[in-house]
Amino acid sequence: MKFCKKYQEYMQTQDEKKLPAVGFKNLKKILKRCRTDTIRSQNSRRSQSPTPLNDSPHGSSAICPHHCAVCDGTFFPSLFKEMSAVVGCFNKRAQKLLDIHLATGFRKYYVWCKDKLQGKNGTFLVEEGKDLVSYAIINAIAMRKILKKYDKIHYLKHGQAFRSQVQSMHMDILQSPWLCELIAFHINLRETKVDTRKTSELFEGCSLVFNEGKPSLSCELSDTLKLEIGLTCSICLDTVFDSVALTCGHIFCYMCACKSGSVTIVDGLKAAGPTSKCPLCRETGVYEGALHLDELNILLSRSCPEYWDERLKNERVERIRQAKEHWESQSRAFLGI
Repeated sequence: MKFCKKYQEYMQTQDEKKLPAVGFKNLKKILKRCRTDTIRSQNSRRSQSPTPLNDSPHGSSAICPHHCAVCDGTFFPSLFKEMSAVVGCFNKRAQKLLDIHLATGFRKYYVWCKDKLQGKNGTFLVEEGKDLVSYAIINAIAMRKILKKYDKIHYLKHGQAFRSQVQSMHMDILQSPWLCELIAFHINLRETKVDTRKTSELFEGCSLVFNEGKPSLSCELSDTLKLEIGLTCSICLDTVFDSVALTCGHIFCYMCACKSGSVTIVDGLKAAGPTSKCPLCRETGVYEGALHLDELNILLSRSCPEYWDERLKNERVERIRQAKEHWESQSRAFLGI
């Protein structure tokens, strides 16, 4: 079965959820129109030229020129708009799902009562998480395939430039920290009493692995997609503790991120200035939207209990010291000392 048909059939099964999708079929039509217009234009120039025109560097007469109104004005804007909607929907639904899973107190009781009234069983969260990851995978594959088809027409590799632009704008769904959280969520469920036998096939290849003492999340999402997410903080060079993901996608310890952003743990990462840069990619303005990776922290605390307890003890001392200095400075400022 061709991927276009497979993709359409999958999205039809998600009609009830009203999920945004990549217009794969429409994008293929745009590329086909581009190819047709290019052939027509080149044939016209050949018929009007007294001398034969050379073919493209790749020996194809259907190569799109460097600047193409059809592709530059329709293809890329359409694809970017659709991918933005897909990534936004995925992040929003993943956040809602994990908020429910990590709910405590009255909210947890409210969610439990609501699920019972709606007839949802105990595997509802597992099934929803699996559906979300499947949605991310098939849309990531759709984007790769349509850009590969684009590169067959455009010999200047504009598709690769578009991929780089998408990654720099954090619109690559496979780089979303919420995908990392969902993977950790499903690994955590293996250690609970929830029956995941019917819904965990997708995550059989997902695990927390240690290579020479360095942890990483390894996950074979499909035959063509494999994720390797390093869990070593590039600042302290140790396993991430109380991990956070900056908006650029890089993961650090919370306290390390505060130091790199020149803020205290009392003020938090949102207090970091707009010129503060990521220690790895040097991108600015990545601290305000930082995400606390709660599911990943649960996974690491279970997998490395001795290390986690030691870091917790050491950081508790540092947090108390910073909190004390903060309130002393606030008191002196209030008293005008």
